[in-house]
Amino acid sequence: MKNKILIAVITCIVSFSSVFSQGTFKTMFYNLLNFPIQSVPVNRIQNLEIVLNDYQPDLFMVCELNNETGANSILNMMQQGVNPNYAMANFELNTSDDDSGDQNDLQNLIFYDTTKIILDNQTIVPSRFRDFNHYRLKLNTIDQNTNPIYLNVIVCHLKSSSGSTNEAYRLEMAQDLTAYLETLPSNSYVMLGGDLNLYTNSEDAFIELLDTTNNITFIDPANRIGSWHNNTSYLDVFTQSTRTTNGLGGATGGFDDRFDFILTSESMQNNSELQFVTNSYNAYGNNNNINCYNQEINSENCAGVEYSLTIRNALYNFSDHLPVTLQIETDQVFLSIPEYTTLDSFEIIGTNSIQNTLNLRINNQSITSKNLNIYNSLGQLVKIVFLEQTETISVNISNLSSGIYYITVPSMNVEPLKFVKVN
Repeated sequence: MKNKILIAVITCIVSFSSVFSQGTFKTMFYNLLNFPIQSVPVNRIQNLEIVLNDYQPDLFMVCELNNETGANSILNMMQQGVNPNYAMANFELNTSDDDSGDQNDLQNLIFYDTTKIILDNQTIVPSRFRDFNHYRLKLNTIDQNTNPIYLNVIVCHLKSSSGSTNEAYRLEMAQDLTAYLETLPSNSYVMLGGDLNLYTNSEDAFIELLDTTNNITFIDPANRIGSWHNNTSYLDVFTQSTRTTNGLGGATGGFDDRFDFILTSESMQNNSELQFVTNSYNAYGNNNNINCYNQEINSENCAGVEYSLTIRNALYNFSDHLPVTLQIETDQVFLSIPEYTTLDSFEIIGTNSIQNTLNLRINNQSITSKNLNIYNSLGQLVKIVFLEQTETISVNISNLSSGIYYITVPSMNVEPLKFVKVN
């Protein structure tokens, strides 16, 4: 009986029979505030890890990402500290210019859980100031070959600051996006995550996005449309600023604006195939405490039952913005593990009886920049090894107990490899 239970546990974890989950996936948009160039406070990525560990988004959309080094550090942190199944889209430098010329240090990107999401394609949509980035995602469902569901994700950062000139620039950018979306089928599922820098719903850029004559018309899942700026009636959707203190980068005006949004196309409302979950929209970290108006997010004035001081401290130390979150649901069934492959992706160099150092040869370069997971015979994850661009890798296993272990790549379904740890 004991052996049968053991075999069942190992089969559930490292065999690659289809395992199913269905229903909901979680999305988050976050302005990263010049990451990683903005170096104060120190160790900002540790604060981001606290946030992501708490919410664990299946789709993480970001703006104000400076460079590929920053993107890779976030991916590594997410894989090592949150979920080994995360991947990211191809990092692409901003191609749009502003009036000062080639100020292209603010990029957009997405990170996603490969057990639920497949990146099908990505496209740059240029505008006057910053690119829109279009990511065509396919849900990793059982019926993806016969009935695929595609979600078009747009990530953006509109021109900042008040005044008629900046409002006109935001409108111009929104019109560029509207023109691009004319190329999609009108019934497409589209989600827009971005720092829109909008002070009111009466601003022309917002009116443009919600124009019902557009091929793709956006709606506000929060259903909180109004004049947000300095209006405590909309405090529940405020996202900026988390700070009043100088020296940390970003804005310091305190909590008084709704700049960050997740909007969806009308097709994602009351549609069982793919729809946003009613009442799931949140300004993450915002306890809707009226005393928080114009305060710092980690102050006692912003306390509440939903978001702890630990979370609000992490948000305060990472960015001058709060993330926004939205849950999406489908009536199809997710595959919990990506498509199966029988590639001999890696092999043990020498004997599979190992004392201190496990030496591996990487035969499939597509698994580099991913993780190797090592499980013991009870099905417990005991070690995660990040793979770099190399043909061989040495892993210190001296601290493991004697016994049988299994190695796999969780995001690819490669056949597991077995070794024996000996003293």
